[in-house]
Amino acid sequence: MPSQKKSNLMSSSKQAQVIQEALSLHQSGQLDEAEIYYNKLLKQSPKDTFLLSNLGTLKLQKNSLEDGIKLIEKSLNIDSNQPDALNNLGVVLQRHNRPIDAIDKYDRAIAIVPSYAEAFSNRGNALMDLNRFDEALDNYNHAVNIKPDYARAFSNRGNALKNLNRFDEALESYDQAIALNPNYANAFSNRGETLIKLGQIEKAVDSYQRSILLNPDLDYILGELLNAKMRLCLWNNLSKELRDLKTKIKKNEKASNPFPLLSLTDEPDILKKVSENYVKDKYPANTQQLNDLSKSKKSKIKIGYFSPDFRSHPVSTLTAEIYELHDRDQFEIHGFYFGPVTKDEMNRRISLGVDYFHNVQSLSDDDVVKLSRSIDIDIAVDLAGFTDFQRMGIFSRFAAPIQVSYIGYLGTMGADYYDYILADSTIIPIKNQKYYTEKIAYLPSYQANDSKRIRPEISFNRKDLGLPEGSFIFCCFNNTYKITPKTFDSWARILKEVKGSILLIYADNEVAKTNLQKEISNRGVNSSRLFFGKRLSKFEYLARYRVADLFLDTQPYNAGTTASDALWMGLPVLTLCGNSFPARMAASLLNAVNIPELITSTQDEYESLAIELASKPKKLKLIKDKLDGNISTASLFDSHKFTKSLESLYHKMVDRQCNGLDPDHIYE
Repeated sequence: MPSQKKSNLMSSSKQAQVIQEALSLHQSGQLDEAEIYYNKLLKQSPKDTFLLSNLGTLKLQKNSLEDGIKLIEKSLNIDSNQPDALNNLGVVLQRHNRPIDAIDKYDRAIAIVPSYAEAFSNRGNALMDLNRFDEALDNYNHAVNIKPDYARAFSNRGNALKNLNRFDEALESYDQAIALNPNYANAFSNRGETLIKLGQIEKAVDSYQRSILLNPDLDYILGELLNAKMRLCLWNNLSKELRDLKTKIKKNEKASNPFPLLSLTDEPDILKKVSENYVKDKYPANTQQLNDLSKSKKSKIKIGYFSPDFRSHPVSTLTAEIYELHDRDQFEIHGFYFGPVTKDEMNRRISLGVDYFHNVQSLSDDDVVKLSRSIDIDIAVDLAGFTDFQRMGIFSRFAAPIQVSYIGYLGTMGADYYDYILADSTIIPIKNQKYYTEKIAYLPSYQANDSKRIRPEISFNRKDLGLPEGSFIFCCFNNTYKITPKTFDSWARILKEVKGSILLIYADNEVAKTNLQKEISNRGVNSSRLFFGKRLSKFEYLARYRVADLFLDTQPYNAGTTASDALWMGLPVLTLCGNSFPARMAASLLNAVNIPELITSTQDEYESLAIELASKPKKLKLIKDKLDGNISTASLFDSHKFTKSLESLYHKMVDRQCNGLDPDHIYE
C-alpha cells in the first residue's frame, strides 16, 4: 500500500489536494489514474521521496518489477531513512524469489525502527523461503512480542512450527491468530493442513470449510478440502464439487495443487493442466544461472537422487537397493536428503548405500543447487515431485544439466525444467505422451523393488485376524482417499454376487469406517461383511496377505507399493486399467510379473472377473500357482536387471546432452 508519510510538496493547499486525490485513487485500486497524478506531481518535484516511493509501490503492484525497484531505490538514495519503503521493497523482492535481497531490506528497516513488527514478520517469511525455519520462528516471536495483537504474525509463526514438525504448537499459534481475527481465511486453511498432519481429519475438513466461507477464492483450498473429505470417505456432493474443481482448473484458476487430483480423475489432460498451473504460480523456472551448468562428459556419470523420503517410507522401500547396485566403475552416486531427522534403519541403509550422502534439510534451495553444481552432478533425479516435504525450488533453479522425475509423484510435473520422466510403455503408451511435459525415458518395467527383502515367517490364520472361516476374502489396503464411489459401487456388486464373501480394507480413522459401513449398507450389502484391518508392523502386514484370496484394486489411483507387496506375498491383484499414470500403475506391475490376465479395461469386466475368480477356485488357483512360479524370475522383483536398465537410460540421456541434442523419448 502507498505510504502515508507527508510529501515535501505541501507548499499549497492545491498541491495537498492533488496528493490526497492520488493517494485515494491508489488506495482504492485505481492504479492507472493514480499513476497519472504521481507523474504530474513528480514533474514539479522529481526528488520528492514520498512520491517516488509511492509510485514505485504502484509500479510493483502493476507487476512492473524493475521500474518499481528503481523508483523506490531512487527514493532511498535521496533519503535512506524510510523504513516503510524498505519493507515494501523487501516484500516485492521476496515475491520474485529474491529472499536474500529481501532480508537485506528488512534488516535496514529494522535498523531504523527496532520495533517494526511487520518487518520482523516479513523477515521470517523470507527465512522460510530459505528453509531456515528456526530463524524464521525467532523473527515471528519478535513480531508478536512487539505487537501481541498481530494475527498475521501468529499465523506465520504457525507455518514455521509446522515445518519444524511441532504440530501441536503450530495449531496453538493458528488458534491465536483466529482469536485475534475470526475472519482470517488463511489461518483457517493453515490450521486445516496442520490438523491433517495430526490425524484430526474431521476437524481439518471443518477448518477448510470455514476458510472457504471466508474466502472462496483462496488459492488451492478446494483441492485440499476434497482430499480431506476423501480421506473420511465423505462423498456427499462429490460429483458437483469435482466438476466445479475441474472447471476452475481449465480456466487456469488456482483451485488445487496437483496431488489431490490423482485420486479424483482419470483425465490426463486435467492432470497435466493442474500441474502446469501450479508450477507456473509456485515454481517458475529460474534461469539466472542456467549458463553456468557444466555439460562436459566425464569418466563417471554423477547421479544425484533428491528426496525427503530417505527414511522409513514407501519410496525408499522400493528404491533402496538401486543406490547400492549402481556400477561404481561408471557412476558416482549422491543422495541429497531434505526430510525429517529420523536416523532410522532405512535412513542408515541409504546413507551407506550411496557414495556421498548430503543432509541438506537446513540449506536453502539456492545453496542446495550450488552444492549440486559444485559436485558437478550430471543427472538430478527428483523422487518427491508434489508430495510432502518436496523441494521443487531446487529443480526450478536447475540443479543439474539433466533433470528427471521418478516415483514420488505419479504424473507429469508440468514444468519445462524436468527433461525426462521414468515410466514404461504400459503406464505411458505412445498415444499418451502428449499429456506429459517431460520426454519419456522408457524402462522395461517402471517400479523398482528390493530383492533383499525376505518374506516373513509369521503365519496368521483367519481367527487370529478376526475373520470368518470359510468366506472368500477380497481385500484392499490402499489409503481411503483412493476409494471412490465408483470403485465402491463395483465392490458392493461383487459382494452381492459372491455369497458369503467379505471385504477386508484399511481405514486410518473412525469416521471413514463409519461412512464406509453406511455406504455399503446403502448399496444393499450388510455392513457386517465389511472388515477393517488394523495397522500392523511391517512383517505382520505382509503376512496378512496370505490370508486373503484376491486383492481388489482402486481406480483411478491404483495400488503401488501395496500391489507389489501383495504380489510378492503371492496374492493376485485384480486391476482396472485407465488412462492416467496412476490409473495404469497396477497394470504395469502385473505385466512385470507376467500375469496380464488380471488386467481389465472396463468396470463390467473388472466386476465379472472378480466374481468369476471367487466362484471358480480352480481358475484362481491356477493364477496363484503361476504367480508363485513367476516371482523368482519376474522383472518386477529383479533389482539387478532394473538397475542395469536404468543405467542404460542414464547413459543415453548424457550422450544426447553431450552431443548437443535436445531431450527426446528414449528406450532402454
